Amino acid sequence: MARTFVGIFPPQDVREALFRAAQDLRTSGDFRFVSQEKIHLTLKFLGDVAEEDLDTIEKALQPIGEGHDPFEVSTSGFGAFPSEKKARILWTGIEQGSEHLRTVAEEVDNLLAPAGFEREKRPYVPHLTLGRARARRTELDTPETSPPTRHFTVSGIDLVKSAPGKNGVTYSVLATFPFTAR
Repeated sequence: MARTFVGIFPPQDVREALFRAAQDLRTSGDFRFVSQEKIHLTLKFLGDVAEEDLDTIEKALQPIGEGHDPFEVSTSGFGAFPSEKKARILWTGIEQGSEHLRTVAEEVDNLLAPAGFEREKRPYVPHLTLGRARARRTELDTPETSPPTRHFTVSGIDLVKSAPGKNGVTYSVLATFPFTAR
């Protein structure tokens, strides 16, 4: 079984800037940060997938590139799930390009439903996870620090395998689906 997701990895300079900004938060000690190379936008979490089913997923996702041109996104402020008063997940949002990301996430959902993956019940909120709370009740205090606004181009999506190891989780890109509409 392979733990998998469909996602987008921003360029390294964007991940570094967001990582540094998160560490500058007054409440940063309350969070375990995601390592820079793992910061990504998840479009759809697939969970544990049998190795023999990965080809089916790849085939199902093939059409997605043909329907999209590369597009620009920009990051926005810090936020937390489920709320800033009861922060469990620290994230930065997406401002410019968020509607396009919602469209891509919905299309991923539609393409994978016939392959047996349940459609998402909650609306998609484009965000980059930066950390997870160390305690059950952590309050996020964001007014004093804002992450830098970073712009980057989304030129495709990745099918990613997440494998646990002695040094934490390792991500491996199994397939890339470039946006090629023109």
